[in-house]
Amino acid sequence: MTQRIPSIVGAAAAAALGLFVVWSAFGGFILPPSDTGWMLSGRIGPDPVQYWLGWAAFARDDWRWPPGANPGWGMELASSVFYSDSIPLLAFLFKALRPLLEVAQYWGLWIYACGALQAVLAWALMGRVTQAPMARLAAAGLFVMQPLLLARLGGHFALGGQFLLLAGLWLCVVPGQGPRRAAAWAALLAASALVQAYLLPMVGALWAADWLARAADRDRRGGALIGAEAIGVPAAGIAGLWAGGFFLLGGGFGGTWGGYGKMQLDLLAPFDRGYWGAILPDIATADHLEAGNSYPGLGGLAVLAAGALAWATGPRGVLRRHWALVLVLAGLLLLAVTHRVAIGGREFEVIPLPAFIVAQADALRASERFFWPVLYAALFGAAAALVARLGARRAGAALFAALMLQAIDLRPGFARLHHYFAPQPATVSLRLADPFWAEAAGRYAYVRVVPTGMQAPNWEEVAVYAATRGLETDAVYLARLDPRAVEAVNVRVAAVLERGAHEPRTFYVLGDAAALARARAGMDPARDLLQRFDGRWVLAPGWR
Repeated sequence: MTQRIPSIVGAAAAAALGLFVVWSAFGGFILPPSDTGWMLSGRIGPDPVQYWLGWAAFARDDWRWPPGANPGWGMELASSVFYSDSIPLLAFLFKALRPLLEVAQYWGLWIYACGALQAVLAWALMGRVTQAPMARLAAAGLFVMQPLLLARLGGHFALGGQFLLLAGLWLCVVPGQGPRRAAAWAALLAASALVQAYLLPMVGALWAADWLARAADRDRRGGALIGAEAIGVPAAGIAGLWAGGFFLLGGGFGGTWGGYGKMQLDLLAPFDRGYWGAILPDIATADHLEAGNSYPGLGGLAVLAAGALAWATGPRGVLRRHWALVLVLAGLLLLAVTHRVAIGGREFEVIPLPAFIVAQADALRASERFFWPVLYAALFGAAAALVARLGARRAGAALFAALMLQAIDLRPGFARLHHYFAPQPATVSLRLADPFWAEAAGRYAYVRVVPTGMQAPNWEEVAVYAATRGLETDAVYLARLDPRAVEAVNVRVAAVLERGAHEPRTFYVLGDAAALARARAGMDPARDLLQRFDGRWVLAPGWR
């Protein structure tokens, strides 16, 4: 027992460090599960509204098959809690607990948990090379104080689950084989699928590296088990996708923000401080939605440089021992860079790819993200090389100095994050305030926006209204939408309006002149209401 206490205390200290970093960045007002104001105020864009809307509809609905199906928000558009980015793993948990515990939002808890788990997993990783508390805690701080993590916790909350990548790296470097190891990988892939789809191929690639290393080692492959694992572990990831509702979407996996090769990793991105750093000069790199967050911080760069020097002047057998991991990480780096190489914002199509391959890869459109496991592995390898070269005590001092340098350098980034979320009233008033809306919620079960689609006109106001009043709606903003499904709904609803064959218990919020003209053509003035409320045209069949 006496040997376990330091490890437990150290892990607790690492968790506290991770919580402190998150608190320093975002504050504590995001934690109360009853407080949704900071998410729904509109200050930080539509994404947090999307997450809450998906959860609100999912929580009040019955359990369906697959469990992540969420037709209350999206209706025929193949909605699921997966595509609302509501972190299906937590949505399942809190929906199951709903008879005992009702939460309005769990993202504040998630953000803090991501910081704590990131630090604890980094502490565990460093435990593979040293037991010195200073080296392990300083490294844990560096792994949490990373722009690529903090940027995601400030908006794309599910993508903050990067501790799953550290768990995969830990499994890659810890000795072992057998059923327990296969079960650990299966659980990790299933969890990744139920957190965020981008994390699944990254964790899957780390499993492939570990599996390949064991399959090539006669002493570790474990007979027929290695073959069973090759089927069972990917199946666990696929099962997680199915449970979350991934397969309810029939198309549109490429999204609307550009395909593969258009949101790639610029080769200078790790040296571009962007709005994060205070010391290095700002340099030109790629200009897209993912750009600017691959900077590891000046402290991280110092560790990488010192670790590379330590490795170059010391024994290099570690790369041979982990050849499969190095091979997979190189593949992930190439995937992040893509066939259209960007250097300082200039693009060069180095390897022309057939259009059908690019179309299949479009689901991985934000390919810069595949740099994440590469950077984490490089940071761990550099810290391990410093320990091997300098000894645990001096390496701990060097890593602590790098952590202090990181904190000084990232002051602009933290200042920006500190004002990203702002204290708000616990709940936000509905933007649709006319008494009509409250009365309509008692008369109808469904509200449509016409035309519908990704962020269609009036989508946010109508979706928040529907979620608050318990109506189903096709007013959505989802991670992916099938354009064929959207077109089919719009064609059918246009015909419904024009013929006056209105759907039962449904009213319509009209978003353009064409929809208004069809509503006028098909309505019966004696029984239907066509009027503007809060600046929006509404057709309420049978209102009179």
